[in-house]
Amino acid sequence: LRFSCRRGGGLVQAGGSLRLSCVVSGFIYDDYVIGWYRQVPGKEREGVSVIRRSDAITDYMDSVKGRFTVSIGSAKNTVYLEMNSLKPEDTAVYYCALDFNSRLPLHAFHNLGMTYWGKGTLDTVSS
Repeated sequence: LRFSCRRGGGLVQAGGSLRLSCVVSGFIYDDYVIGWYRQVPGKEREGVSVIRRSDAITDYMDSVKGRFTVSIGSAKNTVYLEMNSLKPEDTAVYYCALDFNSRLPLHAFHNLGMTYWGKGTLDTVSS
């Protein structure tokens, strides 16, 4: 699989917004789970948000609920992460990931991770 991920916007201050996008190519299946993870150097990876392609059901980590929104775009295999009310603690390297095991409960992917991973993008939120 090929991941093409982008970070919209420049330097972000606390309270600001940022949008991440990722296009995944190289497969033909319509049934998958795609999501976003983040990691701060020296800390464990966190599952931020997950969405299932077939029914658009989503799941979020507690600290981003109400602030972040994950969605699948109209363009094939494109996922977005809209991040609002950003906090300095949201600073991390963000990764897009995909898995074809869509039958697992979405919350399980936060800890399990996914099979396919894109390269990370560093998102810094200044205070």
